[in-house]
Amino acid sequence: MINQDFLSRIRRKNNWTQEDMAKIIGVSRPTFIALEKGIGSPTLDQIKKLADKLGCESQDILSEDIVDEEKYREVLLETIRYGAATDGKITKTKLAKLIYLNDFAWYYQHLESMTGAKYRRLKLGPVPNIYFSKVEELINEGVLNLEIKKDGSQMISLSRAGQMLKPNLLKTEEKKLIKNISQKWQGKRTEEIVKFTHEQLPYKICRDGEVIPYELITQQDPEYVY
Repeated sequence: MINQDFLSRIRRKNNWTQEDMAKIIGVSRPTFIALEKGIGSPTLDQIKKLADKLGCESQDILSEDIVDEEKYREVLLETIRYGAATDGKITKTKLAKLIYLNDFAWYYQHLESMTGAKYRRLKLGPVPNIYFSKVEELINEGVLNLEIKKDGSQMISLSRAGQMLKPNLLKTEEKKLIKNISQKWQGKRTEEIVKFTHEQLPYKICRDGEVIPYELITQQDPEYVY
């Protein structure tokens, strides 16, 4: 099943207009707009045309980690804004877990991912590949500060420039959920949230290194979604 945001994520990732995408898959712009809104799904032939344009196989597109990188960036920054301790700092591991809870809780409520990231079952919990590269990118841009403590833990905080950035891609409901989840775990130790994610059904069912299907969170007890 193709996620409702599938086409729009590919379009934004490649800086294509709706007209561009319509021409690529061989439909009118109004038809593409309807597809992008989730009214129907693209045919296999249309997916193949898109794959040909991207120089890959159809299956590569359907299994690709199609992340809305700008939106993921905003989710990351908002999570720090609300989830950091009173000193403005949060461990890199705890930040990753909070973003995971944001994504899966949003799926639990709306049957779609907030960012499109694919999370793998790792030793310290579910983490998408984009997390590490995005944090490093934001540090290099001067948006985030990184402090490595004597015990080796990595503390992340918003720089002055980062504090000035405001989200413009996140929906009001998404921002509210991020705030609620972040504040719920604010002040809790990293070990507590790691243990919590390990005890959730999606993590328990999957094997090490496997991608964790979002659908599994719908079977989770509501009290333990986040």
